[in-house]
Amino acid sequence: MQKTTVRTRFAPSPTGFMHVGNLRTALYEYLIAKSLRGTFVLRIEDTDQERLVEGAVDVIYNTLNKVGLKHDEGPDIGGEYGPYIQSERKDIYKPYAEQLVKDGKAYYCFCTKERLESLHKENEDGTFSGGYDRHCRNLSKEEVDRLLKSGTPYVIRQRMPIEGSTSFNDAVYGEITIENKELEDQILIKSDGYPTYNFANVIDDHLMHITHVVRGCEYLTSTPKYNLLYEAFGWEVPTYVHLPLIMGKNEDGSISKLSKRHGSTGFEDLIKEGYLPQTIVNYIALLGWCPKENRELFTLHELVENFSIDGISKSPAVFDYDKLTWFNGEYIRSMSQEEFISYAMPHFKQVFGEKVVNYEVLASILQPRVTKFTQIPEMIEFLKELPEYSKELFVNKKSKTNLENSVVMLEKAIEELQKIDNWTVEVLHDDLIGLAQKLEVKNGTLLWPVRIAAAGMKVTPGGAMEILAILGKQESIRRLQLGLKKLQA
Repeated sequence: MQKTTVRTRFAPSPTGFMHVGNLRTALYEYLIAKSLRGTFVLRIEDTDQERLVEGAVDVIYNTLNKVGLKHDEGPDIGGEYGPYIQSERKDIYKPYAEQLVKDGKAYYCFCTKERLESLHKENEDGTFSGGYDRHCRNLSKEEVDRLLKSGTPYVIRQRMPIEGSTSFNDAVYGEITIENKELEDQILIKSDGYPTYNFANVIDDHLMHITHVVRGCEYLTSTPKYNLLYEAFGWEVPTYVHLPLIMGKNEDGSISKLSKRHGSTGFEDLIKEGYLPQTIVNYIALLGWCPKENRELFTLHELVENFSIDGISKSPAVFDYDKLTWFNGEYIRSMSQEEFISYAMPHFKQVFGEKVVNYEVLASILQPRVTKFTQIPEMIEFLKELPEYSKELFVNKKSKTNLENSVVMLEKAIEELQKIDNWTVEVLHDDLIGLAQKLEVKNGTLLWPVRIAAAGMKVTPGGAMEILAILGKQESIRRLQLGLKKLQA
């Protein structure tokens, strides 16, 4: 089959949570495929059986679903080139490795675990020798046959060239050359019969007609290993797209590879902190890719329309949590009120339980201020229970309030509010502004003590009218009366 259609694959190992680096790789593979009208494949690489984590496959599915990266082929939906789980393809790989042995491109290695461990030892100068010493590379055929016949455990290793160099072209970093002496005779088939990650990758990518291989730049130096395998089989080498590192800011201002010490690095952890899936996708798209137009906010569809490989940078990208938070706030503010309430409802219920409050008014005061939905409970806790506060809060120079005139303001406000039947923001606004005019005082002179008594806080989301509307008539008047008693005490 001729490769006429662009095909990319996301091939995660189910060994734990989805790191933002893994998610960025998946996103770029999706964007490359979709921007070029190609196919996006999901493949589960579970060859490292010892590191498998229960439930990790579900994490992969759930994450891709939440961020909208819909695969065209995969374990759950099938496809022309399945199975798409490597452990279910186990029998495919060994014949390819044995073919390489037959062709002199690989060999059986019978070295014990103890011998291999002894190679990694401290030298007199404090350095470590390491790597495989190619002990079994030149065993005679007779010796190999004898060991195989006796049932001696073995692995199959790739026979790397020792002299010269291997070059390849990367779509981001250009031409890369690695000295062959730097390449270890890597294991292709492990003693348990499973292929290594590196070997299975090449076989599966070829059999699944993958045209573009996208991965982190830490794999640049090992890419010649893959290419030598392609060449050994006489297969076409795919287009490589290596992505820049994602870095984090250290306390001293320096940067280092992103890790947990910088903050949350897992997708689910970021979700728990209050970041939206679409925010995370938008933000990580810009960690290594620069759009041609001067803009930052993109839907997934818009990313597909604007993405191109030549926009990927070589330079490391810094994960800035403040910037991510700004993005999140922008997304929240762009929501319809209905959508905002839907997202906020779990946090509303955390405070109010099943009590019904005026969610529309609540949304109107929170949506312009919230940057993460997880902020909501703390911001509105005062609406559930009046906090302890000092009467000194009633004093405000700007509003021209003091302990004496605040008493008068609250008395008049209570009297006015008791007359209101239609308890809405609009009615409360008209009545209280009208009262301030009647009393011949600034609006703030009346509204400051009303808000302090209603909220017990100097700074609140929303003003006096909104707070009163949410509290309801009975609770509002109760709180204002408590404020009056505090002032009169």
